[in-house]
Amino acid sequence: MKKVTLKLTALVMLLGGTITVSYAQNKINVVTSAVPFLRISPDARSGGMGDVGIATAGDANAAFANIARTPFNSNKAGIAVNYTPWLRDLSVNDVFLASLAGFYNIDDQQAISASLRYFKLGSIQFTDALGNDLQTYNPREMAVDVGYSRKLSSKNSLGIAVRYINSNLASGNFGGQNYKAGSSVAGDLHFYHHGANENGQGLNWGITLSNLGSKISYSSDATQKDYIPANLGIGLAYTKVFDEANKITFALDFNKLLVPTPPVLTGANPSADSAALVEYRDLGVASSWIKSFGGDGSDGISEEIQEVNIAAGAEYWYNNQFGFRAGYFYENPNKGNRKYFTVGASVKYSVATLNFSYVFPTGSGISRIPLSNTYRFGLVFDFAGK
Repeated sequence: MKKVTLKLTALVMLLGGTITVSYAQNKINVVTSAVPFLRISPDARSGGMGDVGIATAGDANAAFANIARTPFNSNKAGIAVNYTPWLRDLSVNDVFLASLAGFYNIDDQQAISASLRYFKLGSIQFTDALGNDLQTYNPREMAVDVGYSRKLSSKNSLGIAVRYINSNLASGNFGGQNYKAGSSVAGDLHFYHHGANENGQGLNWGITLSNLGSKISYSSDATQKDYIPANLGIGLAYTKVFDEANKITFALDFNKLLVPTPPVLTGANPSADSAALVEYRDLGVASSWIKSFGGDGSDGISEEIQEVNIAAGAEYWYNNQFGFRAGYFYENPNKGNRKYFTVGASVKYSVATLNFSYVFPTGSGISRIPLSNTYRFGLVFDFAGK
């Protein structure tokens, strides 16, 4: 049971969970949402660069970051497969994230894409208040999406995607409440500016709005619906080409959840705390996006700035055959405190590219992040056509 408790605690604390309780004496007030696996980049290449990906050169994994990059891909089609063992630093060996993505360029102006994400949360043993076993459950989550992207000009493109989300965390009656799998439908809107020249040198940038969709519910109680992780992302990537064999890219991404900040509860007035939680949950979907920028935190605009995550990375390619990467991810201590360095590498042979990334151990004791020693594997196939 210790491992089970550790697993559940880590998933809630690390990925966001659906906790909405914060207290005035504690400055930590993490913005939370349901289906937080949608915030994890499954792309092993991106993972080696601190999880950047909004404006980097596109491949089949663009479906997870910015599909508007796809029409500028020189290949006719592509397929990407990624696998990430999750929370291995906590001795959890049955949690993983797997993904499959692909694209097809219809012509020089437009492309279609699709992707699948599957998050397996292992096996959970439920118990009653006395510790007696009730049932074993295998929670899992998945998202399937299709997208279309098109060039608006020789430098700009737009992409849209529709996503179906299914989150099956528990089923049955617990504590007098009936639980069921939750589902939601969401959409993405992506923009990309391709500023690189014919040799690939130049500045690219992009803007993304992701997971704009309905709330999700795990029970028959209509008042217990949770927000999904709607997100605004802005990314830059500059590539310097030294010669035919050597080039390097520097990338920077900023991401902010479009989810309201949970109310700060005083604990001194239970009725006021309860009313604050009801008001928080009753917000409409569109209203919640707007409120996430409205200084809804106790510290106003300064707290909104704290909710911006920063990812930075670099990628070096030799002869378009060997790639090496490094990156850093930063999250404010009051908003989750995820901070880690990453490295990655690629080997390309013919139409296939093998990607690998690794998260360095960060912190020690209770401050050690559960993402330490996380590694990702990815395989990308590019098909040039005629």
